[in-house]
Amino acid sequence: MPARTVRAAAPARPLVARALAVTAAILLAVVVILLGASAGHAGELDPAIPEPVQPTTPVDPTAPDAPGSDDGLSVEINGVNGQPSTAVLTLVGITLLSVAPALLLMMTSFTKIFVVLAMTRNALSLPSIPPNQVLAGLALFLSLFIMAPVLTEINTLAVQPYLDGATTFTEALQDGAAPLQTFMLAHTREEDLALMTRAAGQPNPQDAASVPLTTLIPAFMISELRAAFIIGFVIFVPFLVIDLVVSAALMSMGMMMLPPVMISLPFKILLFVLVDGWGLIITALINSYQGG
Repeated sequence: MPARTVRAAAPARPLVARALAVTAAILLAVVVILLGASAGHAGELDPAIPEPVQPTTPVDPTAPDAPGSDDGLSVEINGVNGQPSTAVLTLVGITLLSVAPALLLMMTSFTKIFVVLAMTRNALSLPSIPPNQVLAGLALFLSLFIMAPVLTEINTLAVQPYLDGATTFTEALQDGAAPLQTFMLAHTREEDLALMTRAAGQPNPQDAASVPLTTLIPAFMISELRAAFIIGFVIFVPFLVIDLVVSAALMSMGMMMLPPVMISLPFKILLFVLVDGWGLIITALINSYQGG
């Protein structure tokens, strides 16, 4: 029985080979037809693609513009309506914030007020009361109160015209420096101006308006420190008298081991409160700038 099965299955192999050959021939014919169709479509021109343009003749280069001509490149920091742009105003604001502490110390009344308040605290034998933050805040707001007319004039003459586009940045700086220069000249001694002028090796200025800021600012600071030390000396005198009286009393009673400061401190504070010391000092500071 197994031999008969092998003999019956042997004739089926040629039929399978013929079927595979026919299938391969059909697939080959389909591939040839598809390739011929794609080649025919590729040979046709797409109407949407424009025809190539012939290259133009190159043009000779033009000569560069002369220096200073109006047709050259220029950079404008203002807008179309002449007003400064927001980016420029932001840059100017950041720059002013970075130099504001230096301007506050050198060109306003802040230094004199802070020195007088610090010397008053030392005269009371209170090295940390009030703290520095309180003294700096009081000096800052007193400076704003004293400098309010100058700041208003700077805003009117320089800031608002520049924001409206009526003046340039350079003109705004010159217009804004004039009120500050007038304020500093009114509170600067001629001796200090002469000192800084000789130190810089410059000739004497013709008038007050021609004094440069590089000479005026240090002279103004020297004058402010001198006036602050004079006021501080006047404040120290009554408290020094109290210290001398208390020390003499303790020595006469033989209590030399007891620090005189502990006894004199309540009397100093009491005297300062009774005479309204803060009011007198602030009034004297404000009146020292009224003459200018």
